[in-house]
Amino acid sequence: MEELNDTGPDMDEVTLRQLISDVRDGSVDPDDAVARLTRLPFADVGDALVDHHRAIRQGMPEAVYGPGKSADQCVTIVGELLEHGAGPVLLTRADVVQRAACLDAHGSADEANQSMLWRRPTPTREANVLVITAGTSDLPVAHEARLTLQAHGFDPSLISDVGVSGLHRLLARVDDITGADAVIVVAGMEGALASVIGGLTSGPVVAVPTSVGYGAGLEGVTALLSMHASCASGISVVGIDNGFGAACAIARSCR
Repeated sequence: MEELNDTGPDMDEVTLRQLISDVRDGSVDPDDAVARLTRLPFADVGDALVDHHRAIRQGMPEAVYGPGKSADQCVTIVGELLEHGAGPVLLTRADVVQRAACLDAHGSADEANQSMLWRRPTPTREANVLVITAGTSDLPVAHEARLTLQAHGFDPSLISDVGVSGLHRLLARVDDITGADAVIVVAGMEGALASVIGGLTSGPVVAVPTSVGYGAGLEGVTALLSMHASCASGISVVGIDNGFGAACAIARSCR
């Protein structure tokens, strides 16, 4: 019988089906398969229960939220996912110390706005997803959304600094906007760009209010309420500065 290494890559749906097939045809011993499956739901690494089952349940990779965790905890959780997971590993909102510790322990990663991605997959999703910002100051949130989309197998495009205060800049990119299958709109100030984009495209639009803005912007609250009150129907709105959440919403919409 072929021995199955229970410290090898964990399973997505494809490898789980292969394991079942291997047990059925006798190439894998049932006891070895059971040893592998015992780690599948989650792994107890001390301070965290690392979810290895998410890809099978949701078809989406696990992500690690950095704030509130120590650098050692980030290293341990990311290491568990890299060692026993088959897919990409995403660490979000990590501070300088956390990022340095993870790079030292686990090697290079793609980075954007304090987020890190190991094992970025080759794009497998055909949907043409566009991330668009009202201003240059919104780019950090847009970069977080873009990196998260890449973790989910998309190859997103980015258009920046086309807010409504200079509408001619946006009109020059109308063909790109109408040609997109889905759009993430990242905007602070009064958040008006989401309504404009929502009136131009038929695809899903996810609006991300940012904390960019002057006094009456209320650190993103004004943009948030404006997007919720949009006259363009069917726009989804995530929390302030939540580029990660916007990307996940698109991943759920564009299967």
